[in-house]
Amino acid sequence: MAITKRVDLSDAQVKALSSLVSGRISQNESVLDSHGRDESAFPPVRPSAVVTVHSTDEVSKVLAYCNGEGIPVVAFGVGSSLEGHVLPLFGGISLDLSEMDSIIKISPDDLTVTVQAGVKRMALNKKLSNDGLFFSVDPGADATIGGMTSTGAAGTTTVRYGSMRENVLKLTAVLADGTVIQAGRETRKLSAGYDLTRLIVGSEGTLAIVTEITLRVFGIPEKMAAAVSRFPSLADGVQAAIAIVRSGVAIARCEFLDEQSIKNVNAHDGLTLQEAPTLLFEFHGSPRGVEEDAKVVQEITSDFGGTDFEWTTEEGQRRKLWQARHNAYWAGIAAFPGKRAISTDAAVPLSKLADAVAIAEKILKESPFPHSILGHVADGNFHTFIVTDPTKPEELDAIRELTHKTTSAIIAMGGTCTGEHGIGAGKIDSLLEEAGQSSVAVMKSIKAALDPNGILNPGKIFH
Repeated sequence: MAITKRVDLSDAQVKALSSLVSGRISQNESVLDSHGRDESAFPPVRPSAVVTVHSTDEVSKVLAYCNGEGIPVVAFGVGSSLEGHVLPLFGGISLDLSEMDSIIKISPDDLTVTVQAGVKRMALNKKLSNDGLFFSVDPGADATIGGMTSTGAAGTTTVRYGSMRENVLKLTAVLADGTVIQAGRETRKLSAGYDLTRLIVGSEGTLAIVTEITLRVFGIPEKMAAAVSRFPSLADGVQAAIAIVRSGVAIARCEFLDEQSIKNVNAHDGLTLQEAPTLLFEFHGSPRGVEEDAKVVQEITSDFGGTDFEWTTEEGQRRKLWQARHNAYWAGIAAFPGKRAISTDAAVPLSKLADAVAIAEKILKESPFPHSILGHVADGNFHTFIVTDPTKPEELDAIRELTHKTTSAIIAMGGTCTGEHGIGAGKIDSLLEEAGQSSVAVMKSIKAALDPNGILNPGKIFH
């Protein structure tokens, strides 16, 4: 059963929900506004109410009530998603988990940490650093761990440490009817039964609401170094990245920014980086190992026209180099005041990366929209950043056509329409094109089994 029209709460429903969460329900206009948008270019959609929860038990009670009343529920962390995941397309409630922000248990000997869903990535790493540990998944935004789990997030360090799918060991989740389940174990191996953990990771809040997560963590490396190299063209930089991965060098990060991206971050952050297609690298390991890796990478980049290779182990300089990558999204928006951006996401087998980036570049250059290309090229994942004017909603249709054209070409070469952002409301047709009718039918049957009334994040992943 699917929800097909907007649901607004009655006074009796507001009162009933309020009693379940000690009055933490709001219909204040500014609160509704802040929960009706994310970082996508989709127009805002207000929920009927925002319900803030503090425990798994409260989530269970709220979901059980909403399931019985046919009220849509959309989980909310900080709203940093890029495909409209948190937009309450059919009204109902925005379930705010941001105050569930306790770090429950750090186990240094097991290299694990257990957190509530509202814990933010940066706060977690600040706490872990006291034990010489860090959580590796870095999507750029200071997202909540619950949101990162729900979207199957990845980022700059995936090439070395993996995405959320590899780093979530165990989770607590609440099904649509309020049933609380535990999935996974705090072990590095698990062959017992269906893999419910990875079914829920990346399900975008459509199968269950994740409330607690146990993550793999890593020891902070003895030494970290950053390096940068510039290239004559986009293609040269991408080919160099592919060659570096094939060489077996254990790079921790390998990011590509085109000339426009560098221009944007220079203006935004007061940097003076050379405005050319650029690869940024990070190496983790022993002092000697880091130095050897940097030398190998310098040799490989020079074979592809890479110039002005610089590397440093000095912490301030390393952070300054990576500031360019981390702020690329915000710098791109700042370069066009009053505009919004559509940040697309695709991934291909490494051997197809150069072709995929070339296709994206060609399609974008033929369009009238300001754009840039950047991404985690060492794992075949790249992004196009396209600027749109929110006062001209007709531009969205034109950009969607552009991105769909690019995505179709990438799917045809064996790639995926999303390596980390997820499907949300923006890539529903692309999922069907990629997975096929039969696979999507299986997904829908799983959704129907776990959420028969269709209350969890309706309008996302598929129609």
